[in-house]
Amino acid sequence: MRKLIVWNLMTLDGYFEGTKPWDIDFHTLVWGPELQQYSERLGEEGDLLVFGRKTYEGMAAYWPTATDEEGEKIRTYMNGIAKIAVSRSMTTADWNNTRVVSEPVSELKKLKAETGKSIFIFGSAELADSLLKEGLVDEIRMCLVPVILGGGNPHFKPGDWQLPLRLLDSTTTKNGAVILRYEPVQA
Repeated sequence: MRKLIVWNLMTLDGYFEGTKPWDIDFHTLVWGPELQQYSERLGEEGDLLVFGRKTYEGMAAYWPTATDEEGEKIRTYMNGIAKIAVSRSMTTADWNNTRVVSEPVSELKKLKAETGKSIFIFGSAELADSLLKEGLVDEIRMCLVPVILGGGNPHFKPGDWQLPLRLLDSTTTKNGAVILRYEPVQA
């Protein structure tokens, strides 16, 4: 059975982007050799990326023309891997190896039961939130960026439910980021 893993960078006060879409300049505070190597390992661990529509559009606009700043290995991975864009309004997706899915819960249940590597959700906070509530997420990996943004789009959405988590691992980088790995505790 494949694992469904949420991965994102988040500020200490809980935001994955600023007050405007794709306001992620705070990523530069922690990007460096350690996070690059970590990202490369994600590419070896997974064989499918899942994005919500907004994240898909941003990634599809960026990665096909990305520079060497992120590294050739990451660019090759991002452009070559199979991808799903979750959307009820999109009918086609132009980024290499992407298909559109309108009902992610049933699709991801089916994909998790298949043989393969891990499935990653990058960004896509609303999608991640809905899949957490459905009990489909096997692991949450968060890179805490040592900054208080003061406002923006929170990664974890308000709700009337709790999800206990068990810490699997934590790693501190030289530039002060903390990478946390959690798994949901099933009742």
